[in-house]
Amino acid sequence: MNAEDPGRIVLLTASHRVAPGLLSWPAWQTLHAADRVLCAEPDHPQLPYLREAGVTVEHSAPTAQELVDACAGGRSVVVLAGGEGNQPLTDGLARLAGSGRVRMPDLELLPGSYDLPGARLLDLVQVMDRIRLECPWTSQKTHKGLAKYAIEEAYELVEAIEDGDRDELREELGDVLLQVVFHARIAEEDEQEPFSVDDVAATLVEKLIHRHPHVFGDESAETPEDVHAHWLRTKAIEKQRDSVTDGVPLGQPGLALAAKLAGRVRTAKLDVPLPTGDGIGYELLALAVRAEQDGIDPEAALRAAGRAYRDAIRAAEGNG
Repeated sequence: MNAEDPGRIVLLTASHRVAPGLLSWPAWQTLHAADRVLCAEPDHPQLPYLREAGVTVEHSAPTAQELVDACAGGRSVVVLAGGEGNQPLTDGLARLAGSGRVRMPDLELLPGSYDLPGARLLDLVQVMDRIRLECPWTSQKTHKGLAKYAIEEAYELVEAIEDGDRDELREELGDVLLQVVFHARIAEEDEQEPFSVDDVAATLVEKLIHRHPHVFGDESAETPEDVHAHWLRTKAIEKQRDSVTDGVPLGQPGLALAAKLAGRVRTAKLDVPLPTGDGIGYELLALAVRAEQDGIDPEAALRAAGRAYRDAIRAAEGNG
């Protein structure tokens, strides 16, 4: 070794969302070639796998100056850091480098593993598990007790979409996702038919693949209309419904219900006259059916009109 060579410091990070031991090849090469491997955490999840691979790891939490000294003479020292790195150590190294009084080793931040897309969902599941176990309010909730919140959060999501507020949209999507994870966590505790969030995701993946043979199979679809037609055929085979009205929830808002029924009738090419009668309900039914035929969402149209009415009210209050 060259006594004047300041050496090399490698800060090795690994995502806690990836199974321990699944490190990149450059990470394993660096670990095996290092003169010393240091780790401040005696229970770091990577330690058993490093030792099994023949890598000697020292339990040590050096200061920046101690680490620089350890590299003197051209030595390579790897510091096993947490997933976000070691901020105090890197700050100390930056101060030493900025002082101009110390000949610094080469410094490298080496990610040993990376988060895959969707990895933060693992954090969400873990947080939900802990809240379910430790929160007095959350631990008592049931599917029925949460049902109203799913409806509320869905409406708040729609409002964020219509407002065009990106920050609100991100937050409301999270609130809707919470409902899914919360219900799945409750479902795990069912004694007769338990299922988990993984089962929910697996069912959805299977459904999406099955209903998109133009993406995952041999069929082709040139237009959105082709995709929609195949989707309807697939659902009809899957559900084996006795009526086109099967599966239409009657508890949804009235205009949406009317439009959904009208859409089913139109898709099935049925000739069903609208019921007649006195009262505003029949008039609203006819308007909703007409809107659906024209490709208009009657609920969205009414909400837009309601917003305009709200703005007019506020303007009138201001003028008063």
